[in-house]
This record gives sequence, C-alpha cells and structure tokens, in this order.
Amino acid sequence: MLVDALRAHPAGLDEALALTDGLDDAFLHGLARIDDERAVALDSLAAAFTGSPLADRIGDAVGKIVAGTVTDEHLAALAGARAGLLGAAHDALLAGVDAALGRARQPWSATAVPPEPGHSLAGSRFWLREVAIAGWRNVDHDLADGGRPAVQALLAVPSARRLAVLLDGLAAELRAAAPVTGFPRVPVRRWADLWARALLLSQDAFPAYAATPVDGRLLILGVDLHEHPTVFRAQAHGLLETPGGEVRLVRASVAGPKVDTITGPSAWRMLGAFPVFRAALAARRAIEVSGMPLTPAGDLIWDEFRAAAGEPADPFATARVRLAAATAAPAPPLDRHPAAIAEPVLLEGYVAGPESFDLGGTLLPLDLDRLPAAGPLTPALVAASTACLGLLRWDGGRWALQPLAVQAVVKRKAVAVHTGDWALGPTEAKAAKAEAAAGAAVDVLRERAGRLLRK
Repeated sequence: MLVDALRAHPAGLDEALALTDGLDDAFLHGLARIDDERAVALDSLAAAFTGSPLADRIGDAVGKIVAGTVTDEHLAALAGARAGLLGAAHDALLAGVDAALGRARQPWSATAVPPEPGHSLAGSRFWLREVAIAGWRNVDHDLADGGRPAVQALLAVPSARRLAVLLDGLAAELRAAAPVTGFPRVPVRRWADLWARALLLSQDAFPAYAATPVDGRLLILGVDLHEHPTVFRAQAHGLLETPGGEVRLVRASVAGPKVDTITGPSAWRMLGAFPVFRAALAARRAIEVSGMPLTPAGDLIWDEFRAAAGEPADPFATARVRLAAATAAPAPPLDRHPAAIAEPVLLEGYVAGPESFDLGGTLLPLDLDRLPAAGPLTPALVAASTACLGLLRWDGGRWALQPLAVQAVVKRKAVAVHTGDWALGPTEAKAAKAEAAAGAAVDVLRERAGRLLRK
C-alpha cells in the first residue's frame, strides 16, 4: 500500500540530510572562511565515510580545506561525498515506494562511453572553485559573470552542452541575486545541488552512457510541462510495450526555445517540430516507435522519424491494466537525489481536498504549484477529482503528488482532463481566443527571427 511508504521514515535519512546541510553551510560562507563550527561539520562528513572507498580522499580533502588549501581534487571529493549522501537518501526513499507499490526496478547497468576529446573543462572547474572559495554570501556581479567564458566555450561542443546549460543556469541565478550579501533568502541547497552536479560533470573522466535502439508501443500516462523564460519542455511519462511482452516505465521529452513573453497555451507552438508527439497527447493515442534510442535511465531520445501515431489509448485504462506490472528504470548516478524522484502513480478511492488527498486517514499533499498554465488542469478540478494520475515526489522533507490528469464529475458529467490536452491548441473557447491573440505575436517573432537568420 502506498500509505505505508508515505508513513515510513527510512533509518539514517535525517542524519544524511543533516551532514549535507553542514557541508552546504560551508559553501554558503565560503571555503576560505572555515571557522570552528564549520570545521566540525566537515569533520563529521569525513567521519561518515569511514570504511568506504572514498574515506581517504574525503578525509584528506577535509583536512586540507580546513587548513586553508582548496584544490580541484579536494572539491571533487566534497562533491562526490555530497552526491553519495543524497544518493543514499534517494535510494532509501525510492525503495520504500517500490515495496509499497510492488514495483520492480532494474538494477543500474550501463555501458560507459568515453568523453569526447577536443574541449577543455578547466575553465568550468576554475569558476566553480572560485565560487566555492568565496561562498554564496560573497558572490558579486564580477564573480557571477566569471562563468561566461566557460559557458561560451562549452556551448560550441555538442557533447558538452549539458554542462554548459547547467553552468549558464547557475550563473544566471547568481547574477539575478548579486550582490548576494543583501539577498533576503539564499537557496542554499538548490545552489549547492547545481554546483556539485556541475563540478562532477566537469571532471575529465566523467562518462556518458550508451543508448540502445528499441521497438514497441508507447502508451502515455501523462505529461509534465516545464516552462522557463527561454525554453518550453514537455516530458511524457508512459509505458513501453516491447515485442517480447515486457512493459517498461519510460520518459520521452521534447523541447523548444522561446522568449519570456510567450507563456501559457502559446508555448505549445514552440514544439511545432514534433507533430506526432503533440497529436498523441491531444488525441490520447498510443505511439508506435521503431529503433528509437533508449537510455539506461529509461529516457527515450525522441525522434519524430522513428515515431508513428497509433490507436486511441485512454491513459486511465492503461494505468489500471498495465502500470502495476511495469518495470521501472534505475536512476543514473547524478539523478540519485531525493528531489529527482518522480514516480508515476494512479490513485483512486481517496477523498479529495483543496490541498491534499485523504488516503484512508493519511494525507498526501498536492503539489499544485506545478500545474502548468499551458494545460487545462486546474486546482478546482483536482479538488473535485475521483481518480488521479500523477507523479509522486519527495521534496522539502515530505511526499507530495503532482497531478498530471484527473477524472472528475463537472456539472453532473464525467470528464477526464490532462495537462497535455491543449498540445494542438486550447479546446476551451475563452482560452482558445486568448491563445489566438497571443499566437499572432508568436508568428511575428518567428518570422522576424527567420529574417535575421537569412541575413
């Protein structure tokens, strides 16, 4: 029962998070300013890894940093320790969910691909080291801008763009907050998460993992929409039925660039290069995939030429019949983090409220802040629902549900509403009128951008 996982509290979870907080506090004030209190926190971190393969490296790094020496090798050890602590917390939480749902999960097994030669990661490591030495509280405009050369160099190399986008995002947040000395509330854990991930990706030997072509039928359960001022992404969660009869939980994502004035349903226009994907969401159809690459982490690398529209497939019927038997993919090393948990679940038989679902006396909070403006799903519909497809998440020290679709009774009529229903445009008259007006601006911007490119 899912309730068991919601009530459970894995042993050692609080201790792992407390050690992480101690390290993050050192990053807040800067590694050049390690006082007695933060030295004790770093020593506790090193002690927690006693007997592990990382014990010597972390112990040496902590000793040298407390003594005033900060090198790339020392920072890599701290980032690795932090990833290990949060990875252990992730695994404990996810194991409880899997046990409660009876969900099988594949073990991590991936073929490492050597990193592409020809580009240097030293610039990235240099900037990240300067930020760690200064600390978040001491970031000014000059330090926040210091990452620009590294970002520009990495953007020119396709295999390094993941790191480039991550660095660019962290730098943008720091610039927006600079000077951080006067910033009212520093997002300490978030910035430390971004910093640590970027530093690990900046290691010369950090591997990529090979994808494997697959065939089958993709049955979409729901779509998680991510809207950023400069990008719009749709990440579908679904089941892949393979020719051998296996059913696997997978994700498929598409994205497009945009400007910050394009919001709401108009953002779907940025995904015009993915007609099969969008049509499947809007019409609730299966998708036949042929030779589409699948990563060891369960992500389909979307290719429209390897996808074809299939027959109608109701996501709620799919979940009721197939979800319980689906095998989940393992989390890749850098995604072993509690905040990265996003497990598809079907909930029925609950009592819906405005902020939570009552599961037989256990309240499951609703993450309504994630409901997208680009879809028709609203808090009122969620509060009136009788069945819900969503993503189970863990953040801020608790479990919560992000709704992706609901079944409800509205004006005595049974309805099903999904976040992807407006993938081809709003179906509600008022929203359609507003989108048509905003869409004209999108077309003008696209035409002007094309004219500039032709010049």
